[in-house]
Amino acid sequence: MALQDLVDWRGRPVNQKKQGGVRASVFIHFLIVMSNMATIPMIMNLVTYLHGTMHMDVKDASTTSTNFFGAICFFSFLGAFISDSYIKRFYTILIFAPIEILGYMLLAYQAHFPSLHSPPCDMINNPSDCTPVSGRNLSLLTLGLYLIPVGESSVRTCAAALGGDQFDEDSPAELPGKISFFNWFEISISLGAMVGVVFLVWVQDNVGWDLGFALAALMVLVGTLGVAVGLPFYRHQKPEGSPITRILQVFVAAFRKRKLRVPENLMEMHSKVTDGTGTSVESMDTTAGLMFLDKAAVDDGDTRAWSLCTVAQVEEAKTLLRMIPIFLSSILAYIPFSLLLSLTVEQAGTMDTRLGGITVPPASLTVIPVAVQTLILLVYDRAVMPWLRRATGYAGGVTHLQRAGVGFASSVLAIATAATVEGLRRRRSGRPMSAFCLAPQLVLLCVLDVTSFVGLLEFFYSEVSAGMKSIGGSLVFCILGVASWLGSLLIQVVNDVTARRGGGSSGRDHGWLGGANLNASRLDLFYWLLAVLGLVSFGLYVLCAWSYTYRHDPRMQATTTDGSDVADLHTC
Repeated sequence: MALQDLVDWRGRPVNQKKQGGVRASVFIHFLIVMSNMATIPMIMNLVTYLHGTMHMDVKDASTTSTNFFGAICFFSFLGAFISDSYIKRFYTILIFAPIEILGYMLLAYQAHFPSLHSPPCDMINNPSDCTPVSGRNLSLLTLGLYLIPVGESSVRTCAAALGGDQFDEDSPAELPGKISFFNWFEISISLGAMVGVVFLVWVQDNVGWDLGFALAALMVLVGTLGVAVGLPFYRHQKPEGSPITRILQVFVAAFRKRKLRVPENLMEMHSKVTDGTGTSVESMDTTAGLMFLDKAAVDDGDTRAWSLCTVAQVEEAKTLLRMIPIFLSSILAYIPFSLLLSLTVEQAGTMDTRLGGITVPPASLTVIPVAVQTLILLVYDRAVMPWLRRATGYAGGVTHLQRAGVGFASSVLAIATAATVEGLRRRRSGRPMSAFCLAPQLVLLCVLDVTSFVGLLEFFYSEVSAGMKSIGGSLVFCILGVASWLGSLLIQVVNDVTARRGGGSSGRDHGWLGGANLNASRLDLFYWLLAVLGLVSFGLYVLCAWSYTYRHDPRMQATTTDGSDVADLHTC
């Protein structure tokens, strides 16, 4: 991304010495730490609140929790589209953060007044005496739960794109900083999660959910104020109009000119022109393949926006089409992630969570893999990646898709481990199993987060054009969101099918996950089904990644002023 495409907060050309770089990214990392101190504990412990306080059964609590996680990811496209099309990323953050805060405050209000949630009862020993939340109280709960994703999703996707804007990937001196930014973006998520699952989960389980939700709102507010302080230091990408419109114009124009031949001198078009709205768009070289779209850039005398497109528009459309197989295969590979995340907390709730004389809340067990995840990222960014960079010639040590593939492989191992542990837990009737036996599956799950999330985030951000950076980052969160919702659908389907076949452990009245608690369910069999799905999905992903051709060559071709290798990007 060239600096001439960026401006400071007053709309003036950026000063490379005053705007951007690590100095600007610190404020963004602070926002991510604070927002994830609120969000990650919510994701991890929500099933406990829904099951213990709102008295939902295992299936409904898991489905609602998974849908909440999915909504946080899926709604990221909303903020991404607005920031790429109409409003700078920084101002999009300031607009959507208060929506997230409002959602937490509504949940705090509901949790504070007993009349707004289900009456107390013994959900473990006498679940039949408990009444699930319903009516207006359920509506209030749903409103609060879905205001949070609308705000949080837009904040996180715009923060990722805003951080990437602070580094010029065409500059040998700044490219390593951009690569490290995404590693530190994930480290910031881990640091926020580590503090949140210890402190905020303890407050939720021991003091009260009302205070827990209120503190979450305060954390998001502090993070928003922190990122606002950094306004003078940011480089801002000017919105370039609706990318959806630009891409649709390509397909319409290509269809209108479907009988024309593509001339050999197509690449001689101006390297940078304006679209139909007069907005300047990034120049992109013509690539091979999908030649039918090149017809949209053939000048046949009709210069209307829906009849003649630029090479840049055509390449935007080509890039999106090429990324579809990666997008779809990644969705399938990510389905087990959110399910394993929420169901592991339910597993821990039935196990012995004592550590010496301290009883650890089930959701706080995730501090173990989060700490490991943070350590892995620090070692990878500071030691492993520079070594791999010299050994392989890639700017990031390995390609983005290779990094993501390592995570998907670890996901299969995590599910198989979870199935084995659950089988052992069921056989130890009357003797509670230590919840710390869940640590291996959580650690393997964090490897997925370290590798696949960062790899895909870098992949989509680097492959799309400058006018679609927010949308590119949002594709990763959309993958997580769609995977979560497909996971909820999988729970429903599996539960219905196994219920008809008498799959529950106590007869034909419920399926594998339809019992009032895990002891009346067959979570171990469900995990083995997920392991098979994960293995098939991994194979599909490897096939798609193997056949993908990068728009930018990730290999190293130049040297920075300090002697470290970086990539001089070339079109494949």
